[in-house]
Amino acid sequence: MPSTPELDWEDTTDQVNATRGLVDKLEPCVVRNEAGRVVWDNDRWDFLNKDDCPDTVHPSLWRQSRINTAQGLFEVVPGVFQVRGLDVSNMTIIEGDTGVVVVDPLTSKEAAAEALGLYARNRGERPVKAVIYTHSHGDHFGGVLGVTTKQAVAAGDCAVVAPDAFMHHAVSENVFAGPAMLRRAVYMYGRSLPVGADGSVGFGLGQALSTGTVGLIPPTESITGTGQELVLDGVRLIFQLTPDTEAPSEMNFYLPDHRVLLIAENVNHSLHNVLTLRGAQVRDAHAWASYITESIQLFDEAEVLIGSHNWPTWGEDEVISVLTEQRDAYAYLHDQTVRLMNQGLTGPEIAEEIQSFPGELGKAWSVRGYYGSISHNVKAVYQRYMGWYDGNPAHLWQHPPVEQAKRYVAAIGGADATVASAREAVASGDLRWAAELLNHVLFAEPEHTAARELQIATYERLGFAQENGTWRNIYLTGAKELRGAGQERRGTGAPGKESAEMLAALTTAQIFDSMAVRLDGPRAAAHRLLLRWEFTDTDEVWTLLVGNGVLTPMRGDAPGAESPQLTLRLERATLNQVLAQRTSFPEAIGSGAVTVAGDVTVLSTFYGLLEKPRRNFPIVLP
Repeated sequence: MPSTPELDWEDTTDQVNATRGLVDKLEPCVVRNEAGRVVWDNDRWDFLNKDDCPDTVHPSLWRQSRINTAQGLFEVVPGVFQVRGLDVSNMTIIEGDTGVVVVDPLTSKEAAAEALGLYARNRGERPVKAVIYTHSHGDHFGGVLGVTTKQAVAAGDCAVVAPDAFMHHAVSENVFAGPAMLRRAVYMYGRSLPVGADGSVGFGLGQALSTGTVGLIPPTESITGTGQELVLDGVRLIFQLTPDTEAPSEMNFYLPDHRVLLIAENVNHSLHNVLTLRGAQVRDAHAWASYITESIQLFDEAEVLIGSHNWPTWGEDEVISVLTEQRDAYAYLHDQTVRLMNQGLTGPEIAEEIQSFPGELGKAWSVRGYYGSISHNVKAVYQRYMGWYDGNPAHLWQHPPVEQAKRYVAAIGGADATVASAREAVASGDLRWAAELLNHVLFAEPEHTAARELQIATYERLGFAQENGTWRNIYLTGAKELRGAGQERRGTGAPGKESAEMLAALTTAQIFDSMAVRLDGPRAAAHRLLLRWEFTDTDEVWTLLVGNGVLTPMRGDAPGAESPQLTLRLERATLNQVLAQRTSFPEAIGSGAVTVAGDVTVLSTFYGLLEKPRRNFPIVLP
């Protein structure tokens, strides 16, 4: 087990701050949906507080996970409360003149409603006058329907505030690339792992994500510049835009009357991801550090620092200290990676050179790699500047993994010989090389029993040793799936079932763009289709052109003299119901919800060209 002698294990500041201001707890801390299914269970982590750290968990990660289990309603300062431990993220509640302002309403409707109910039980029922999304990740807006309604927002009774370009980035990350990200998130967050000392103990930023109903209400007001001020129900807020940091659309804000700085997810009690392992756009570590510097300069009177994850920090000096540590961590990762990149080193080589932070920064609890790691963040900085190609001609046109694996295994002398070499690597403690060798065997011969069993043991040993919660989950999930995870058949047809609440929040352009990335181009190249869509409730007209294997959505009529082969007249709400698989086009046509003119077979042809994303594609096997 790795040791961490540089850390001050006698420092209990974080433990004290995580429980400071506790008003009430949810007991039991279990949230269910209307059907009775559990969507959140914080009590399953109780073993972290009852037991000593076992050999199967890094002691530093055990400490972090134990602190993250603190749950309940907490008073930060008079008038500012947080509900923590009811999801991966925190809900912040600010009391106004007549109601409350809710910040980051968790991942799901059920968890958010429970959090607001816990507040109301102790502070009384108060109307939600505004909701603030600090950034474009689902765990900070998905529960909005648990704290307000579309009707209240439409009537002007509740404002929804978000940073500039919020909807664009919320859709591009959560919808366009959603299927692939969700599959990889199973590994990163350990969603399929049993909770326990041999399985999931959390992932540093939080323990898990709630699994209830996800929704979205578009913002009614956007923050477009730093220094912009709003008064929401009597609450004064000063905003700081921080694009391309932890999210492409993100913002912090300061409460001058409370001297509280809400730093969103730009500063946490863990090193974050420059490139999250579930997949996303590479973030700008240089900009990230610069925005934290700007926060220090703009809000130097802040006495309390709160965020969208983990626990608060109290005291002017302590706030500056945490901000400085986090700023310096991202700046160091950026600057040293670029320095070594310009010396000719590649991403993996730089990651071996930079394995820890220097001096006092290396002793700081707040920048330990529980969620992001120095290793994969360094590679992300390299990727942002240089891309996937490292400049070596041998790496320009390599065989894909399966063909590469077959050739490696043959060169080594066959699968059995490769497994024997892997056993020697395990015996010598070189688990990284063993995992590499065994991965080649499994991609060349997926049914090789000895390779599979040894890889399971190798992944488990690697996982148990990790201080980083996401690395632990990835290794242990790989081991779990090698024990017998099935493979999903590839299929085509309508896009996969989506949340009707999420779909309703998307523009029609975003709906059709999401179809475009699911079109099977090679099969579609044999067709030329033109469909006209008339939406009676939004007064929109759209034309979809399929040609040259590309789906091109056009607002209005198609240019030129070409006539649509099919015209559909319907409400946009009906399209949402079809995409959510709550009805189908044949059913909607039969009921009169959709009327058609032209060749109705064009619709089935079109839908037959939309590929259904794989929800469980293989990762540790070909």
